[in-house]
Amino acid sequence: MSPIARKPAELFVDPAVILEARPDGSRLFRSALTLPDYSRCSGEWLERWAGETPDAVLIAERGLDGEWVKVTYGQALTRVYRIATWLLGQNLSPERPVLVLSDNGIEHALLMLACLHVGVPISPVSPGNSLLSRDFLKLKANVELLRPGVIFADSIERFLPALNAIAGLHDGVVVAGSRSQPQPGTLPFADIEKVMRSGIHSDGADDTAVKAAFAAITPDTIAKFLFTSGSVGAPKAVITTQRMMCSNVEMKSVIWPFLNTQKPVICDWLPWSHVFGGSHNFNKVLRFGGSLYIDDGKPLPALLPKTVRNLTDISPTIYFSVPLAYALLVAELRDNAALRKSFFSRLQIIFYAGAALPQSTWDELERLAVMELGHPVVMLSSWGSTETAPACTDCHFQAVRSGVIGVPIPGTTLKLVPVADKLEVRVKGPNLFPGYWKQPALTKAAFDEEGFYMIGDAVSFVDPAKPEQGLLFDGRVAEDFKLLSGTWVHVGSIRVAGISALSPIAQDIVLTGHDRDDIGFLVFPNIAECRRLASLGDDAPAATVIGHPVIKERMREGLMRLKQQGGGSSTYPTRALLMAEPPSSEHGELTDKGYINQRAVLTRRADRVLELYSDVPDAAVIFI
Repeated sequence: MSPIARKPAELFVDPAVILEARPDGSRLFRSALTLPDYSRCSGEWLERWAGETPDAVLIAERGLDGEWVKVTYGQALTRVYRIATWLLGQNLSPERPVLVLSDNGIEHALLMLACLHVGVPISPVSPGNSLLSRDFLKLKANVELLRPGVIFADSIERFLPALNAIAGLHDGVVVAGSRSQPQPGTLPFADIEKVMRSGIHSDGADDTAVKAAFAAITPDTIAKFLFTSGSVGAPKAVITTQRMMCSNVEMKSVIWPFLNTQKPVICDWLPWSHVFGGSHNFNKVLRFGGSLYIDDGKPLPALLPKTVRNLTDISPTIYFSVPLAYALLVAELRDNAALRKSFFSRLQIIFYAGAALPQSTWDELERLAVMELGHPVVMLSSWGSTETAPACTDCHFQAVRSGVIGVPIPGTTLKLVPVADKLEVRVKGPNLFPGYWKQPALTKAAFDEEGFYMIGDAVSFVDPAKPEQGLLFDGRVAEDFKLLSGTWVHVGSIRVAGISALSPIAQDIVLTGHDRDDIGFLVFPNIAECRRLASLGDDAPAATVIGHPVIKERMREGLMRLKQQGGGSSTYPTRALLMAEPPSSEHGELTDKGYINQRAVLTRRADRVLELYSDVPDAAVIFI
């Protein structure tokens, strides 16, 4: 076996870019590297590895006994043919797709692979729409838009209230996963793998029909409907084609060439209802013949021990996650030697996306890597959206600091448009979606006159004179606001700087100050770290913790550090309020991938904003 590639020169191809100025003041920014021919459909990857490495593990999850249940490439293809045979008998189409309510799992994966193999669109929706909601309004909207012909859930008992709420909105078959107890009106998943009809093989698979459907797939065949997270505006069903997915993952063979010889092993919690986990990570494993171990933990204090256990068992070669999860993980890596050894033993890349990684978290991850290995592990990011499948940029080099999102990927062009004092970024390429399902007005509004997708984000250059050093994410245009002075407040950059300055107290921050004189912070604390700082027990209530003098003084010190960095009143807060209640997924304050929805928090906690700016401030408000 060849040595593990760890150095940037062993992992990546040096960036090469073209920056073209235009008469209207905009610029086109693209890679000088060529996007290779890409697969017709993702099913070609499964067919390839089932032939070349049939005994290699494709996917694994914890069984009911706590041990890993593994499915090889060869086993997966056999089961996919059986499931696909059943799907072909269900009158499915883009007008009657498959809807998945469940979290990540082996059966979820096999159902998804079977759909992709025969051209049946699949739509994994956020489990939060079913499990955390009281009125199921989002789920009802999902179902009314898609009108699914099959709905899968595992275990079915958890989803019965949601299924009852949508019963009158579809005529599909409800399939219960194997972790379920028998329920009236549902079909066990095991039954769709052993369907028997005249002329079909004894194992339940109709190879001829499946192969014919597989051959009929084109790059423009709809693969998925992925609902946007709703971090800006109402969720929409993004049409995701085979071309989008296949072109997007193929560019990695050029800019991450080590994947061509060293198959990835990942241990991943990111939900498949979101493009990061379900397309970016899953497809990367499948394209390069790697292995995916499903992490049944999440970046929540109650579920973090599961992630720790899984990462102690499975040493990843690449670790994908979001800044919120890394903020929780660093404390465990610091204190748990067994976890630290396993996590870093063959780790090649630490990859973050979904939001900018606070520099304090970056520095701690680097310190821990040096502690374990004697040298850092490459840390990098990417940038994109559900509508771009998802990557538009990639940092295929070691960035000088956190926040660098890299350069355009091969085949994708960015249009940089001056807006106010920012560069709005727009996208065009084979990874770009054709539109929102059954929403032509929203589709038309999403593209400019040249066909570039107006993603709503802003970027800046690390060094305008050296575009090959990449771009910095400069926040969402819609999140920025003005103070009464007329000065713009750039939410994205201040949020990240604030989390670093208030480390380790701040887990996340929401900015206030629209049409006011100064900026304020609503701070969601890392309660475990706050208890440690204040020398409080593990059972100390959140309200007691955030009111402790040590915590309030550390907050003041952090706020002063931000002010002393200079830059004027639009770059630092004058006041802050610690939140005892964590961000609510049910109310849309926190997306599945752990990203804070600034607008939802400000709307739901309008009373706390008023408290922050009250003429007679509460003692809980921290001023500088």
